[in-house]
Amino acid sequence: MTNTNKTPWKTDLWFTSPWDYDNSFKDQLNFADKIEIYDVTLRDGEQQAGVVFTKEQKIAIAKKLAEVGVHRIEAGMPAVSKEDEEAVKEIVKLNLGPDIYAFSRCMKSDIDLAVECGVKGVVTEIPCSEHMIDIAYQWPLERAIQQSIEVTKYAHEKGLRVVFFTIDASRADPKWFIETIKRIAAEGHMDALALADTMGVLSPHGAYAMVKAVKQVVDVPIEIHFHDDFGMGTAATLFGLAAGADVAHTCAIGLGERAGNTPYEDLVVSLKCLYGIDLGLDLTKISEMAKLAEELSGVKQRRNRAIFGPTLYAIESGILTGWYKNSYPDNPLEVTPFLPELVGREPVEIALGKLSGVPNIEIRMSMLGKDLPDKDTAKNVLADVKAKAAEVERELTDDEFIEILTKHNL
Repeated sequence: MTNTNKTPWKTDLWFTSPWDYDNSFKDQLNFADKIEIYDVTLRDGEQQAGVVFTKEQKIAIAKKLAEVGVHRIEAGMPAVSKEDEEAVKEIVKLNLGPDIYAFSRCMKSDIDLAVECGVKGVVTEIPCSEHMIDIAYQWPLERAIQQSIEVTKYAHEKGLRVVFFTIDASRADPKWFIETIKRIAAEGHMDALALADTMGVLSPHGAYAMVKAVKQVVDVPIEIHFHDDFGMGTAATLFGLAAGADVAHTCAIGLGERAGNTPYEDLVVSLKCLYGIDLGLDLTKISEMAKLAEELSGVKQRRNRAIFGPTLYAIESGILTGWYKNSYPDNPLEVTPFLPELVGREPVEIALGKLSGVPNIEIRMSMLGKDLPDKDTAKNVLADVKAKAAEVERELTDDEFIEILTKHNL
């Protein structure tokens, strides 16, 4: 749903930029009327080196993703192990709300496993760049094409919704790739086509061009599955959606092979705040989901990670604390681009550290219910706060601050 506010860049929850809504570019944006999030945390997320989810952990993640409201969940690849197969079956039985899919190689035996698991659909993969088929797989080109035709038809006959997943599509020769997918669409079966930027090499404008070109030759929904090797995953996915792609493949906290997949947190908040597009997800659950994914995967996120980082809404600088003092509570968006509450976080926190100023001291003392000192005493307290922060190489805890205040008889 598109935001119809006359100033969509400034609402009660966010304050971005009017340039984001400049009309000179808007006519080139062709977002689908209904965009879906297809979460691949339980499969591609687990492909990140060192990440292993147990069956119980996969079920816990699936439940939390359902709370967020993602539209589809890839419950796993049943062919990986018996435990993975059981996890997929259990997630299907829970009837959580989102459509449940399985991932498969382009093999009939994998399709049979997906059917046994009871999933609604299957994402079936095969290499779709000439060089990868020749070098990495060492197959004749025709083998990949014929296998795709045969297996996609087989999956359709088995009653599954079929998403044909094109490995390394972004590095394929465009002309060869277009002709290949046209043939597979005509002779095989695809309910949707997933364009995979397997190596994370698509620029935002490259993603736009690719999606636009493919939409002109196939009459099925387009899904995009982009990796983040150049740090462009979210931007490329946004541009792919702007070109008319229908479904974005994402991972919680950007888990996934190598640099990871497009993180759904960054994508859905950007769509809402920068483009005025609401996907219907419960954004207040984002931080809970991120915390769970971090805990179960063991992949620690940087403290100031965009959207949900633990110190993202902590202000240490004396300059910014002055902004806070003058702005809160009436104009909080002078301090942050969106309210922490939007993504289920606690309000802005005033920290005490090396870069703090007198306003930090005053605000933290008020929070502790203490009377404010005179100006000279405040400066002396600040000097001790800075010295302690330099010593411990971090912001101060309440106990450390109280110890300093006690020293000054406050």
